[in-house]
Amino acid sequence: MEATPPGGFAATLSSKERDGRITAGIVALAFIAVLIGGAFAGLIFEGVGDPSGALSAFDPYLLRVARFTLWQAALSTLLSVLPALFVARALARHPRFAGRTLILQLFAVPLALPAIVAALGVLSLYGRAGYFAGFLSGLSSGQWPGIYGLAGILVAHVFFNLPLATRLFLEALQAVPGDQWRLASQLGMGSGAAFRLIEWPALRQALPGIAGLVFMLCVTSFTIVLTLGGGPAASTLEVAIYQALRFDFDPARAVALTFLQVALTAVVVALLARLGTDMTGDANLPVAPRRYMPNSAAGTVLDAVLILVSLLFVAGPMLATVTAGLQADLARLAAEDAVRRATVTSVLLAFLSAFLSTALSLALAVARRALSLGKRRPVLEFMTGTGAGFVLVVPPIVVGAGWFMALRHFGDVFAVAPVMVVAVNAVMAMPFAIRAVRPAYDAASERHERLCAQLGIAGWTRLMLIDWPSLRRPMATAFAFATALSLGDLGVIALFGSNEVQTLPYLLLARMGSYRTEDAAGLALWLGVVCLSLMLVADRLGRERNA
Repeated sequence: MEATPPGGFAATLSSKERDGRITAGIVALAFIAVLIGGAFAGLIFEGVGDPSGALSAFDPYLLRVARFTLWQAALSTLLSVLPALFVARALARHPRFAGRTLILQLFAVPLALPAIVAALGVLSLYGRAGYFAGFLSGLSSGQWPGIYGLAGILVAHVFFNLPLATRLFLEALQAVPGDQWRLASQLGMGSGAAFRLIEWPALRQALPGIAGLVFMLCVTSFTIVLTLGGGPAASTLEVAIYQALRFDFDPARAVALTFLQVALTAVVVALLARLGTDMTGDANLPVAPRRYMPNSAAGTVLDAVLILVSLLFVAGPMLATVTAGLQADLARLAAEDAVRRATVTSVLLAFLSAFLSTALSLALAVARRALSLGKRRPVLEFMTGTGAGFVLVVPPIVVGAGWFMALRHFGDVFAVAPVMVVAVNAVMAMPFAIRAVRPAYDAASERHERLCAQLGIAGWTRLMLIDWPSLRRPMATAFAFATALSLGDLGVIALFGSNEVQTLPYLLLARMGSYRTEDAAGLALWLGVVCLSLMLVADRLGRERNA
């Protein structure tokens, strides 16, 4: 945004008001800097304290883990993105058919499911005692060993990323101007020519960014690999960091793994930035434009098969999770003190995290707007605009590892588990929360800035009386989304959790580790229902906002 000329909005924004808003943004940036910087300080201090140990950790095992991290991410990306191209095209070729809206809504569900719930769904279908175990045993001419290892990781990643990639490709196809389809119909263009001249250019433009986004999600995957990896042979860098701290207690190896993970993530994020990828993705789709080209019978059948197969693949783990969860003794689980405490702890920590995330996001949005209306301070304006995005370079397990190693020198690290869970999850949700809050605040400021200055309305009074009606729904959306993300997170609590501080994902993982699969299935159903409900609330609020 260009600098405002004299007499414009800049002139109406008092120096005191502007300084107050900028201060709020600086406080938010300081919070992020302390959290991330403290983690790196802990890592550097540990590495300097034992440099030989950190250097010796760069052994064949570390390189093997790094290689597997990239390999599984590349395979997951290929298996997610390539089918998504054709599924999105099939959906775009048939903009109106019974159940299309329901399918798109179903494809949004994996975005709301915690990774550990999806992992339980995959195991319920393809595990050693899964619903397909008998069929798969017959195919393998022996006892089906289960789907742990690379195969399980790939299936779970495709379950999450195929629907996301499909929706993003469909968005790209629906952005094609209707005039192009009208002209193609008038020219009698066939399906192959239309794909080559109209659809493929749109898909090709979106392909690098979508593939890069999926690749980053797979590189930084923690819960899926921890749950379905099955051992050291299928460990990624984040899982290896967790194992080095919680099981081996080898800080030197953890430091080496962490710096390698940060370097790898930074490279991926830099490549995504060059590709112009929206790092947070988008779950909303515009109204489908009218297509003027008829579809052949064979093409319609092929499209129907593609849509049906992808629908069954995505719906399968969800149905398995529900079925397995209903078979558990839900009444007994609800009566257990451990489950009740974990539920209360999860909800309390998630609400605190969401409140902090929303407040920090609003502070950055307010500061950015104030800077754009006043005397230009490019560096600070850039930081308030993109500061929250920097957290994408540092995965939660890395932040947790840094603070774990720093705090262990000062006392019981498990005693600060609630603080760490709230702080890390709040910051990690900020890129998504800002996406909802910033546009609404900028629009409200554009409408009300001059009038508020003329009436002398400022500070808390202005926020509650003037801006709040415009911000209520987007902030509720951000709050619900951040709550759902925090409820399903396992990255930080996996390091700091203990018998005294347990969340539902942590308790679920513990039940899986002790082979109490029915209890785990019941907890997965409960956790999934809570998170999905919150996401539905966020989606409804977002639709009302955009109406």
